[in-house]
Amino acid sequence: MTQPGAPVVRRADDKHRYEILVDGELAGFTEYRDRDRQRVFYHTEIGDAFAGRGLGAVLVEQALTDVREAGLRAVPVCPYVAKFVRKHEEFADLADPVGAEVLRWLDTALR
Repeated sequence: MTQPGAPVVRRADDKHRYEILVDGELAGFTEYRDRDRQRVFYHTEIGDAFAGRGLGAVLVEQALTDVREAGLRAVPVCPYVAKFVRKHEEFADLADPVGAEVLRWLDTALR
């Protein structure tokens, strides 16, 4: 059972994102698109009312853990996800580089 006020992260496949909730309220999300065996993270956002609580780190850590458990690779296009991967070496082996081909593909996927 989750403690009251404890953040909960869930994958919302229909929205192509992971969401973090606090007391049942959406506090933020990190968006992705899947490309073959890669999960390409392109945007992360935490609501102003929830800023400063470290929720972005909790969200990204659990999202990357889910990627690993699914046997996928992560492509950190989102600057927040990229910074998180650089600071947390335990996820370095999971990340693929952001190349021009991935960026072109993402641009097309988001249209």
